[in-house]
Amino acid sequence: MACSYVMFTDSACDILPDKLREWGVELICMPYLFTDDGVGKLDHDQDNHEFYEEMRAGRIAKTSSLNEDVYFKSFEPVLQEGKDILYLAFSSGLSITYEHGRNAAEELSRRYPDRKIRVVDTLAASAGEGLMVYLSVLNREKGMTLDENADAIEADKLHLCHWFTVEDLKYLKRGGRISAATALLGTALNVKPVLHVDDEGKLIKITQVHGRKKSLRTMAEMLQKTIYDDTPIFISHGDSLEDAETLKAIIEKETNHKVTLITGIGSVIGAHSGPGTIALFFRGTRR
Repeated sequence: MACSYVMFTDSACDILPDKLREWGVELICMPYLFTDDGVGKLDHDQDNHEFYEEMRAGRIAKTSSLNEDVYFKSFEPVLQEGKDILYLAFSSGLSITYEHGRNAAEELSRRYPDRKIRVVDTLAASAGEGLMVYLSVLNREKGMTLDENADAIEADKLHLCHWFTVEDLKYLKRGGRISAATALLGTALNVKPVLHVDDEGKLIKITQVHGRKKSLRTMAEMLQKTIYDDTPIFISHGDSLEDAETLKAIIEKETNHKVTLITGIGSVIGAHSGPGTIALFFRGTRR
């Protein structure tokens, strides 16, 4: 029997469009621009390597949330076809995008009272959101209804662990995540922060270590402490595939777990984290 609901996500999930199509998930691309020319673009309009090379050259990228009109244009044709919608949204702790999606869904539910729209605040970012999308795809393949699927993701989302580190502290400084003094001192001493996404979907610094390799090893240690045995493992990177592969090798050599997917960090997340970011995602006992 054909599935009666359509799954949506946004490009903050950092899963490539071709992969999402393979999974049967509709993608809504988020906007960004470079401040020097103000020309608006959408995630995936630009090759990731090209985007990060422009950032390395000093261009400053800025992002904005998806507005309600984008959701109306994306969702309404599906509702008109007589299908329901499950949308997994970028963390409300990092963007107002979820709120706009929920507002649009409420209005569309009034227009189409026989249809159902569930909007899930994933409290996740990058391939953490992507991993939640993947888990919901598996749920759908198991035959879960829309409500069963949405409820399962809601129940599990605070077990979705996010760990990441960055190559250059200036991008976190620019976004207000760390102070200018901390960024200057950290850069001088080659200090790398290890951060995670907390239960409110916000970025929190947990520790800092000396050197890139130590930061990767620290993330693998965090995984070992809390990981569920049956979880997929995703890694995302900001144009730093070699380091992503290094993290994968550490995990697979030193634990009993295999990495499921390595994916690039797109323009919208990358505008805030910068080139060289490495992030690790899995299900665990706690965030």
